[in-house]
Amino acid sequence: MVSVVVFDADETLLNLRPAVTSSLLAVLAEMRRLSPAAAALSLADLEADCAAVWAADCTLPVEVIRRLGLVRSLARVGLDAEIDRVLDLFFAHRFALTRPFPDVLPALADLRRHFVLGYATNGNSRTERCGLAGEFTFELYAHENGLPKKPAPEFYAVVVAAAGVPASEVLYVGDNLDHDVVAAQAAGLRTVWVNRTGAQCRADVQPDAEVSTLAELLGVIDRSVRQPL
Repeated sequence: MVSVVVFDADETLLNLRPAVTSSLLAVLAEMRRLSPAAAALSLADLEADCAAVWAADCTLPVEVIRRLGLVRSLARVGLDAEIDRVLDLFFAHRFALTRPFPDVLPALADLRRHFVLGYATNGNSRTERCGLAGEFTFELYAHENGLPKKPAPEFYAVVVAAAGVPASEVLYVGDNLDHDVVAAQAAGLRTVWVNRTGAQCRADVQPDAEVSTLAELLGVIDRSVRQPL
């Protein structure tokens, strides 16, 4: 029986990609204003710089990965000294533009009548800065109080401890098959894969359930009260 529902943040509850793209475009415009050499740079260059840092060490805090990615981009055109100001510009846009998907707030309101709701993320999408303030009983952020990132088993151990119930009563809801499904199941949690894009699930992964919108989630959980997901 499910009693606690815990959510991933980015691309599960929060429509992050458009916000990040717009923020990088704002950074690129500022770089071009500061240096004619930046006219040769593209959005793809800035994305690739961040991706390279991520590939080198994905365990770093998200803020550090973004900073190091922008350091690489600025160094391309001799603007290294502008890192702090450019980073502030990026995050000002990123948080101003990051908001929940349209289905999220109505679904959370319905779910809250039946379940304890939690929020546990690898990222830096603080609920109070992304339109989700006051929605959850508990919030957990990787790299706070020594919490490692998913898919570390310790991440889910802390989720279960915060939930205050056995792992089998905790449902984790997320969009990433490895982090939000495989790792959560290995820790004894039930899982729902949020597949907003209609992607094909990998043959080696079996989420307990799959939804394309959070509007479907309450029905999935209601059925699980009487039988396994």
